Amino acid sequence: MPVLLDTRFLFALSDTSDRHHQQVLAVAQTIAEPLLLAVPVLPEICYLLASRPGHGAMRRFLAELSVSDVMWETLEKNDLVRINELLSQYADASLDFTDAALVAIAERRNVKRILTLDRRDFTLVRARHCSHFEILP
Repeated sequence: MPVLLDTRFLFALSDTSDRHHQQVLAVAQTIAEPLLLAVPVLPEICYLLASRPGHGAMRRFLAELSVSDVMWETLEKNDLVRINELLSQYADASLDFTDAALVAIAERRNVKRILTLDRRDFTLVRARHCSHFEILP
């Protein structure tokens, strides 16, 4: 079963000066399951890398990603319906599009593990396919 990658995890993994870098690196090195990158995460991580450590960091990330074994997952039309339901249901918590998209994809693909530093959103949301997500680290 694949493990979903979230933006903040990828950022900490890519930015060696991030305070969580060593922690996420250790987790990344122990994951044996296939890694799944939802396409909505890509613009978010690229923006963060370009705006913080810089354009070079974003280019390095893309170069490494292009030769990695990470699998890609696009959105399907029904995912948009579920994303909108989640955004409405958790509007008071300001759930964002990318996190709602990850939940919709996780439900469709039956993924229960997420690599993220965003514990708030992924512990708040109740997915349809499991009682809770396993969040690493």
